[in-house]
Amino acid sequence: MTLPAIDWAQPWLAPYRADGEAAARAVAHGDGSVATALQRIRQASAPDFVRQEALPAGQAYEAHIFQTRTVPTRDNLHDFFNGLVWLAFPQAKRRLNELQAAEIARDGIGATRGALRDALTLFDENGALLDAPPALWRALAARDWHTLFVGQRGLWREARLLLFGHALLEKLVTPRKPITAHVLLPVHGETGPAALDDARVAAALDPLRLEHKPFVPLPVLGVPGWCRDNEAARFYDDPQVFRPLAGRGIPGP
Repeated sequence: MTLPAIDWAQPWLAPYRADGEAAARAVAHGDGSVATALQRIRQASAPDFVRQEALPAGQAYEAHIFQTRTVPTRDNLHDFFNGLVWLAFPQAKRRLNELQAAEIARDGIGATRGALRDALTLFDENGALLDAPPALWRALAARDWHTLFVGQRGLWREARLLLFGHALLEKLVTPRKPITAHVLLPVHGETGPAALDDARVAAALDPLRLEHKPFVPLPVLGVPGWCRDNEAARFYDDPQVFRPLAGRGIPGP
């Protein structure tokens, strides 16, 4: 496999850059297998990465990971980023897998996932974590985009947004303004750097809480420093991307 060009200097890739560049080199100079490349750089806390053929026909992907502690991996960008998140957040990813596997064991695989599996999948694919001052959290929860990104722009120097979802990271290889993350709301209003810690994230993944989808949408290219165009305030005058809460004129995402 040949990976597409990835701009590792992009700010949203900073948490994954060291492992990502190492894995990309391993893909390029090894046998071309993403699983082999990830396995070469994995730490003891991460699962083993195996080729997709290791997943038996008819076996649920999440159930297989739970039972074997191995991650079947295809040779594509989606699974490449999934592996990088496993390396960076092994406890949180394992917690997601445990919850998915328990739901599958209870209900099987059906046409619909159910509220909990929907929330688990949403966070796994498109989730993000935010450490930010309370004023930014209030503006984000209210979808008050002008306050969040213009009026309180200076506060972003005290904030850190970390993208967790591997599908989200994949989409941002080709950045587009509408790309939106689902930010996990803090537990009991707790914020600070610990909110981005692997163990704390895993502990926050409580099934009863997740069933209520405790997420708020955030168009990631609105983050100061993440897109040159957003230096102009008019960047945010786009109601198809920066949507207000439902009931304020345009339905929210």
